[in-house]
Amino acid sequence: MPEVDRNSANVIDLFRTEKCCVIIPTYNNDKTLAKVIDDTLEHTNQIIVVNDGSTDNTKLILNKYINIIQILDLPTNHGKGYAIRLAFKLAYKEGYKYAITIDSDCQHKTEDYPKFLEKLIEEPNSVIIGSRNMEQKSVPGKSNFGRKFSNFWFKIETGLQINDTQSGYRLYPLEILDGMKFFTNRYEFEIEVIVRLAWKGCKIVSIPVQVYYAPKEERISHFRPFIDFTRISFLNTLLVTLALLFFRPLLFFRKLKRFGYKKFIKENFINAQDSNKKLSISVAIGILCGILPIWGYQMLMALTLAYFFRLNKIISVAVSNISIPPVIPFILYSSYITGTMLIGNGSNALASTTQIDSDLYKEYLQQYIVGSIVLAVVLSILVGSTTYILLSIFRKNKAIKSSGI
Repeated sequence: MPEVDRNSANVIDLFRTEKCCVIIPTYNNDKTLAKVIDDTLEHTNQIIVVNDGSTDNTKLILNKYINIIQILDLPTNHGKGYAIRLAFKLAYKEGYKYAITIDSDCQHKTEDYPKFLEKLIEEPNSVIIGSRNMEQKSVPGKSNFGRKFSNFWFKIETGLQINDTQSGYRLYPLEILDGMKFFTNRYEFEIEVIVRLAWKGCKIVSIPVQVYYAPKEERISHFRPFIDFTRISFLNTLLVTLALLFFRPLLFFRKLKRFGYKKFIKENFINAQDSNKKLSISVAIGILCGILPIWGYQMLMALTLAYFFRLNKIISVAVSNISIPPVIPFILYSSYITGTMLIGNGSNALASTTQIDSDLYKEYLQQYIVGSIVLAVVLSILVGSTTYILLSIFRKNKAIKSSGI
């Protein structure tokens, strides 16, 4: 990581040259807000504070900074996520390229701003998350549990391993956020935003930062355990569903494209140590799982079967991604037609009816399920057999060339 001269003047200049501002969302933190602002002013005056409908002395405190920083004053509380999103829009409109978000409760240390700028120079256009040391004795057990819980679901949703997905101390690239629509307005926004940015291909990296948890009697938290945890659970359910159906396969093919299809085939097929039979069965298992009516679980099923039968897991999982969105309509239609051919019941019934009752729905669902199972078995055999023949030919030719015959 390139070293940043942490002299105050140099950090101020770097904030300007990198077009980076600091966003401070606040709600009823009048005891600590002024300190966070004053400490931040030692590094930059490019600050946006969002008063999210506070009912304490926050407004009086902010009056002292009216001509020094930008202040958004919301008459009612909308939630942390809403406040941050509003600040993102203002920051981008003002010409900033990046924004660091920091909480107003003094949990984070402003001395860590240079670390974000150092990492920004090394990893431009990335999301940079300040990873807290959660092993300290002062850290509440529920906070540590929440971090691990969030990290687990983030990995399921994106395939990425991040140490602290719940940290609100972050640097965001604003251009990629411009125009994005989000589902959430409160605490859960900080989960949604990094998942959705990961899906868009934005790199997410971490840096170690300091953290301070005040004694229990002094600690102020607006987190409502039951309500907010329920919101987060609903959000994760939605994100996992979208990830398994669409975004995880999409991310896989993006990586494969960067890696190179020819290189992937060469390394995992032609030059692989596995036998032709093992590789062909791995392909067949991938095709089978990719077409079976187990939407959202194709990759998991392929991985499980490949592991159980000691096949090539990379190939099985890769091929199971046959059920990517552009191919899904063809799979659904082919499955339905195959089911119609086997069961009958007339393929034109749907076109000639204006109402779909439960019996008709069951009939079409039955045709689709039967058809998809048969189609999956037939295509897996055909593609697996074809793979075996092609491997036999290409590997034989390679062996002949290698021997110089």
